[in-house]
Amino acid sequence: MGFFVSFGSLVSSIPYNEFASPRKEIQWLASVFTGIIFCILVYRLTAIFSSLLFTGYDKLSIAQKIEWNNRGFSTFHALFASLASFYLLILSNIFNEDSHEDLVINRSSTLSNSVLAISTGYFLADLAMILWTFPSLGGLEYVLHHGLSMFSTIQSLLSGQGQIYILMVLFTESTTPFVNLRWHLDVAGRKSSKLYIWNGIALFFGWLIARVILFMIFFIHMWTHFDEVKKIFPMGFYSLLVVPPILAMMNIFWFWKIAKGMVKTLSKAKHSK
Repeated sequence: MGFFVSFGSLVSSIPYNEFASPRKEIQWLASVFTGIIFCILVYRLTAIFSSLLFTGYDKLSIAQKIEWNNRGFSTFHALFASLASFYLLILSNIFNEDSHEDLVINRSSTLSNSVLAISTGYFLADLAMILWTFPSLGGLEYVLHHGLSMFSTIQSLLSGQGQIYILMVLFTESTTPFVNLRWHLDVAGRKSSKLYIWNGIALFFGWLIARVILFMIFFIHMWTHFDEVKKIFPMGFYSLLVVPPILAMMNIFWFWKIAKGMVKTLSKAKHSK
């Protein structure tokens, strides 16, 4: 009953009892707490190693140090989530069309459940920090992004349905390390460095592939498998129709800002020669 009580009305609308078991509940809770603990550990380790290896760290303001460390565990989660999603979606046969008799939208595994639960722990920890320091770590758009991400991830975890789509969205986290490195270089006063320029170019193309083109593939897959998608429980079905388009629009808006920033940076670099 743990998860049922914890998520209240959300869980009551999910076919929870058909998928969950006491063993799975323990696994999910352990994975969520693992995600939170790793965030705390990486936050602390980022502070320690940054103080030892980067001479400018101790000169940062308290707010900058908090964001610096926060981006440390953000990068850690991004690498974990994108690599795990890539493995589950591409390298494993879980979601291969012909590998199982189950519908694609009903497929899951112990690993995929763990990945979703750990990511839920990350989103909880990061959202708590965003709200605690609001708005220094991000405005309402970040609260919306994390809220929608948790809402969708928890539904998929508890029901065991639609995990292929959640993992596709989690793979978009692969662009986060570039975003964070851009911020770190900016704070370190290295906006004119070649690393900053090349990172900006990598961010542009990475965002284009992982957050624009991938979402196109996402919607095409949904359209071609719509007979299966309609069999997802009602709240999950309507969430798939609403949440991904919102995230896609947010990604396109941010892509426009990234493109403008890259053009501006390249223009400055060209004129400085």
